[in-house]
Amino acid sequence: MATYRDRGIVLRSFDLGEADRIITFMTEGRGKVRAVAKGVRRTKSRFGGRLEGVRRTKSRFGGRLEVTNHVELTLYEGRSLDTITQADLLEHFRPVRENLDRLARVMPLLEVVDAVTFEGRSDPRLYHMLLGAIRALAEADAPLIVPAFFWKLLAHEGMRPEVACCASCGREDDLVAFELTEGGVLCRRCRRGTRLSPEALALLRRILGGQLVSVLGEGPSTAGHEVEHLATTALEHLLERRLRAAGALGGTQ
Repeated sequence: MATYRDRGIVLRSFDLGEADRIITFMTEGRGKVRAVAKGVRRTKSRFGGRLEGVRRTKSRFGGRLEVTNHVELTLYEGRSLDTITQADLLEHFRPVRENLDRLARVMPLLEVVDAVTFEGRSDPRLYHMLLGAIRALAEADAPLIVPAFFWKLLAHEGMRPEVACCASCGREDDLVAFELTEGGVLCRRCRRGTRLSPEALALLRRILGGQLVSVLGEGPSTAGHEVEHLATTALEHLLERRLRAAGALGGTQ
């Protein structure tokens, strides 16, 4: 058993017993980590000294462990769960948590990262992808952040779709549909799956082709809805379950 330090983003948390809380992080060095914040809900916490109330206790230590926060951690290795011994706040992303639209957009990102990562498997690229997405949302509302992140995540997981030509016959024009099991877009002759408009195809190509900055600067659109629906369906196929947080996006578009 030993202590270690790492940087992480808080994905989720839940109460444990009367005083503790289990926090799930996406860390830079160790991938997904679940750890216990002991005594964080007590009025008198060893992390905060002699405090006057639960709210103050939370603000002194537990407040640093709110969902979306970016923190520097010191942890003690345990058999099944590590223990947090220190948490220093690096970025709080308050503009995300205090805006319902931005919060609704960030929650699916946290959910899918939690779902696709395994404890103990380092994935610094995914960590930086998530951190970059949250920073972008903190700077400005970005309606297309969810589909953009989903498609980049699918590509990262080895499921990048073919968008340059028909995934079945190789035809480069008259591409009108998308089918994940076929590997991407399909021409009119091979079409099956979901109808794909020319505007949605162009947007999908931009997302996967490295034009994220310009994509994230755009507002809601019909093509954006198409691309988001396809991305959500593809991720749910990968995870073999429905995404809970994705349902909250319906009222934010």
